[in-house]
Amino acid sequence: MTATFDVVSALDERIADLSPSATLAIQEQANALIAEGRQVFKLGLGQSPFPVPLPVIEALRAHAAEKDYLPVRGLRELRAAVCRYHRMRDAVPRSPDDVLIGPGSKELMFQLQICFQGEILIPTPAWVSYAPQARIVGRRMRYLHTSADESFRLRPETLIEACAGEPGLPRLLVLNYPSNPMAGSYSSKHLVELAEVCREHGIIVLSDEIYGELQFDGQHVSLSRYYEEGTIVSSGLSKWCGAGGWRLGTFTFPRRLRPLLDAMAAVGSETYSSTSAPIQYAAVRAFRGGPAIEHYLTCARRVLSYLMRWAAAEMRKAGMSVVEPAGGFYLFPDFAPLRDKLVARGILTDEQLCKEMLDKAGVAALPGTSFGMPSDTMFVRFALVDFDGSRALEAAARGDVDDAFLRQHLRPTYEAIRAVCDFAGR
Repeated sequence: MTATFDVVSALDERIADLSPSATLAIQEQANALIAEGRQVFKLGLGQSPFPVPLPVIEALRAHAAEKDYLPVRGLRELRAAVCRYHRMRDAVPRSPDDVLIGPGSKELMFQLQICFQGEILIPTPAWVSYAPQARIVGRRMRYLHTSADESFRLRPETLIEACAGEPGLPRLLVLNYPSNPMAGSYSSKHLVELAEVCREHGIIVLSDEIYGELQFDGQHVSLSRYYEEGTIVSSGLSKWCGAGGWRLGTFTFPRRLRPLLDAMAAVGSETYSSTSAPIQYAAVRAFRGGPAIEHYLTCARRVLSYLMRWAAAEMRKAGMSVVEPAGGFYLFPDFAPLRDKLVARGILTDEQLCKEMLDKAGVAALPGTSFGMPSDTMFVRFALVDFDGSRALEAAARGDVDDAFLRQHLRPTYEAIRAVCDFAGR
């Protein structure tokens, strides 16, 4: 007799009912509808619409033949470039030995949670994968709720309250800004206040600054400037360099957290081994910067700044409440002011709202509950990325970015926002 077993019962209970990442799932759903002949505006997955800068592409082409395994910690030349980048941007002394390279910052975050034994603190709304990663690893996780009235910034008092019990417990705070899902950021004053609390309570901070170069005013400030000894800065190529599919992320550690870096490198050696060699060589060029890349970033910020602020204003006219965006390419409007009208149409939850918006308006977006928001709220996240970024950058370099620019060069996203506002006003 052949032995049989129940595959489901053999799954780890932390994994058995885990769903695919919401951002990836909505992209697949939108693509499937498009394949059926439907018109769908893809505002679900936060993939940069802009091309990889030409100098970085040329560097990849020049190193396409690189085939050897590189050190698990990353190519030393790249780690030196990342170190110089953060020293210049953040005014924080670092060495190449303080940098860890991985196949995407998402993978590095997972490795960090494997190695860190303690409580994970996640301000909400939060990127969709922070909490599921903690669950997969089996870490204790706590949401720290923020308020739209305060632009969803984490208050020092909230952090103090989270640390009030179990004073000796190790804690890791995940701080993301400019933020996914609502494009908010922190001033130096806010960062100084948070740094003081973290220092007092011995909190390690993972400062996810992957959107830092897309802050509209070009003045992103890292928490590491004020809490150098306890901040791990996360960055990579996916957002500001338009290279999400290249899968390269960076973690930059303070010296006193070297044992954590060493532990992550050891885990990496037993899992992913090393990051793609050609990509690492090309990334050296990206982190070295220069006039061409600065021009690229300036144009990208101009496009995103005008688009995001225009879209936020249009949504407010349609009755939604929207926090003013500061960077990146996400909006997180609250449809609660329209709740009575939505309920009359049979829409009671944010998930139903997103389903109806996809069915009736052809706009793919994600419900706030995917980002840790309470089930009784009516937030929706839109990624304003459905346009030809190459064309937009070329046009922005030639002239003004205004409403006519949006209609001509960012037409799909322009029409998507119009469709959302029309849907909300029915």
